[in-house]
Amino acid sequence: MIIIFCEVGVILRVLVTGENSYIGKMFAKWVYSFPDTLEITFISLRNDDWVKQDFSVFDVVFHVAAIVHEKEKTKLRTLYFRINKELPILIAKKAKNAGVKQFIFMSTLSVYGLDGLIGGQNVINLDTLCHPKSFYGRSKLEAEIELKKISDDTFKLVIIRAPMVYGPDSPGNYKRLRKFILKSPVFPAIDNSRSMIYIDNLSEFIRLIIINQESGLFIPQNQEFINVVEMASLISMSNHKKIAFSKVLAHVIYLIGNHSGLLRRVFGNLTVEKELSVFEKYKYSNFSLKQSINTCETNVVNRPM
Repeated sequence: MIIIFCEVGVILRVLVTGENSYIGKMFAKWVYSFPDTLEITFISLRNDDWVKQDFSVFDVVFHVAAIVHEKEKTKLRTLYFRINKELPILIAKKAKNAGVKQFIFMSTLSVYGLDGLIGGQNVINLDTLCHPKSFYGRSKLEAEIELKKISDDTFKLVIIRAPMVYGPDSPGNYKRLRKFILKSPVFPAIDNSRSMIYIDNLSEFIRLIIINQESGLFIPQNQEFINVVEMASLISMSNHKKIAFSKVLAHVIYLIGNHSGLLRRVFGNLTVEKELSVFEKYKYSNFSLKQSINTCETNVVNRPM
């Protein structure tokens, strides 16, 4: 448990579901460095002990627990929907019955069913419909739909459709990209744009959402779109490593990249219109790409040998 005290005197108690969640742990770390009155408690969902937890002592439930596999298998469909849909619904109902005021659900851009596109543009705007293609995206979208039915004026629902999240020791694509950059002498000179969000920018956004007891659908992101070559350059410089950028490799990826899910995730174009991520009351995207990569590489624990 992390308890933050300050002079204001009002403590909002936040229950974070998923004690091993990267986002949950980094959010708690971020909150700890601020003079806001938030009290963070983690709970594990690996067994049914959470059912015995008294939710009435909490003001907010922040649900981050989920199952994510990039190589989905048909036999895992039931697991996806049990963890990503049924479980958050059960937790939300328990929270509402206990008098919790706000439920924050971490969703994903995967609900749109769009992948990064190499040599073309995929842009999410206000008119973009949800057509999820993966079990992950479908289960998250179905959870969103059911959670909206539970919400009302006394039980505020926040849905956060986050783009790729990166930060120190973050799992997923950033970790893979970093490993490749630090081992390879060359990198494709691909000109692309991605919507991403640095973990501290996301954590600040969530902190503001809680303090102001907001509700609704949100898509936060960094102020700038991310270019993978710029990111690669910053990572290599932070580690005092030289890397060459190859137009030949870029040409190969332009030819074959759209046939590979991994290459599309790293080198493809996928952005969210910036207007969807600007909230006049909240200044949350405080770290630029350069600042965030410097922090990531300074604080990274699992450096490659």
